[in-house]
Amino acid sequence: MSIEIANESGVGVDEGSIVSAARFALDRMGVSPLAELSVLLVELDVMADLHERWMDLPGPTDVMAFPMDELDSARRPDAAGLGPALLGDIVLCPAFAKDQAKKAGHGLLDELHLLTVHGVLHLLGYDHAEPAEEREMFTLQNRILADFRNARDEAERAAHQRSTDDKVLGAVGLDEQKPLQHPDED
Repeated sequence: MSIEIANESGVGVDEGSIVSAARFALDRMGVSPLAELSVLLVELDVMADLHERWMDLPGPTDVMAFPMDELDSARRPDAAGLGPALLGDIVLCPAFAKDQAKKAGHGLLDELHLLTVHGVLHLLGYDHAEPAEEREMFTLQNRILADFRNARDEAERAAHQRSTDDKVLGAVGLDEQKPLQHPDED
């Protein structure tokens, strides 16, 4: 799966973590490994321009998703096919998301993960214009995010345990290499 990310927002973020969230969501949704996705992080003024131009709404927003128009409407963008599927672009605005994160009581990166998964679901045809659609999309989004966080936390625990084990084993290995000395020898 090819996921390109470009940060033009001026805000330093863990881009690899955003790519991981996108990849996790795409994997969870059964998207072909040949799929291609682009993620762009932009400044407030760029997002405001996109929001007005494409949604006819004033001011910036947190996330926008631009599915590829060239796809055959009878074929879902995540369906397995002979070649790579160009899913589209997700545009994130970290400066806008920062305030949302604060209000939600979590960090900016967690908010960007949420917005990334939200954008992926939009690219796959999910929407939240109607109450039933909103329930379906947000339930799925929350499940994917919870699973992503659990997988990330488990990977961090495993990495910490390996590091601890390596330190212990390294110390044992060093002790094993020292020649034993009798207390009377100096």
